[in-house]
Amino acid sequence: MERLATFSIEREENVYKLCQDVSSRHSGEINKCFVVFVSNPSRTVPLWRQRSGKDEDRLVIWDYHVIFLYHPEPEKCLVYDLDSELPFPTYVHKYVTETFRTDHILKPDYFRYFRVIPANEFLKEFASDRRHMKRPDGTWIKPPPNYPAIQTATNTHNLEDYIQMDSSKGPGQVLSLTQFVQRFYKPAT
Repeated sequence: MERLATFSIEREENVYKLCQDVSSRHSGEINKCFVVFVSNPSRTVPLWRQRSGKDEDRLVIWDYHVIFLYHPEPEKCLVYDLDSELPFPTYVHKYVTETFRTDHILKPDYFRYFRVIPANEFLKEFASDRRHMKRPDGTWIKPPPNYPAIQTATNTHNLEDYIQMDSSKGPGQVLSLTQFVQRFYKPAT
């Protein structure tokens, strides 16, 4: 598979802003929300049904991807993916089936891993000085958002902690595709 895209510009910031919106407008729901970073050790993450995909399957290979989950009850989980051509939001089973498909058709280097972080924790801990949005010469790949970079009192940049998929390091919990599905998809009985 050819790498079609190498930078996930602003995805984490868009999801951060979505978390902020839920926290301010629906504060009781933020505890039912999660931020999910999707990546792997080789930073080659195939996703189908993405707007920037060129072929009929809309396949893109990202270095990482970020989505927002709303999981209000065991049988209901919605995925908010700002880059997907699927409905916004989409039920987790449909999203997984159409976006991740299965690992059985992939070489191990392309297996997707999922770092799941409670949204309220992400709001408190995430920081990005946007260095990953710049070229080696320091110029912007594309203009940054018009609001200040996301910082905490103790950190200016910890994006790599979220992207790397070593389960012994970083925030939240790292899951395989099967574990992710088992955690967020509970068919109604």
